[in-house]
Amino acid sequence: MIYSFSNSGFRDPETGVYNQTYFMEVFNREWHRHIRDQQSVALLYLCPHIHETIYQPKLLELFMKQIQQALLRTTDLLARLDNQVFALGLFDINEAGIHVVLKRLETQIVEFNQNLLSQSYNPIEYQLAGCVCKPHKDLYLDKLFNTVEQHTRQSPINGKEKVIDFYTN
Repeated sequence: MIYSFSNSGFRDPETGVYNQTYFMEVFNREWHRHIRDQQSVALLYLCPHIHETIYQPKLLELFMKQIQQALLRTTDLLARLDNQVFALGLFDINEAGIHVVLKRLETQIVEFNQNLLSQSYNPIEYQLAGCVCKPHKDLYLDKLFNTVEQHTRQSPINGKEKVIDFYTN
């Protein structure tokens, strides 16, 4: 098998989504562009609680492909920040647009879990939280990431009755 280096610099090898370095570069660039253009951005953290076993190989990769299907706009970013957290960056988006994306995410996760159940596997629990804001020169990017991280830790784990909190900064 021949290894392709074309995506190795900005893709997570396990899931195929963008890696943290690439995500932070693009998000920082978009943040400054949105300051100039006075447009809103949203940052979401998705924490799937997947404990892969020998009976469920590549489960995380399949789950993330399902999540990617919910992101229809080419400007939306999905990246792996670490072993437990994935970030979604949504640019030039309003509250109605966020709710559309959230509905698509929820639909994809429900479909994925139904498929798992039909194969006699347990469904995936997850946490999802985020913030939407209109960037300005006095609002620092690290504050947005810290706020989302804090709210993700506080969000309940329950794939069926989860609460999704958005805070406008």
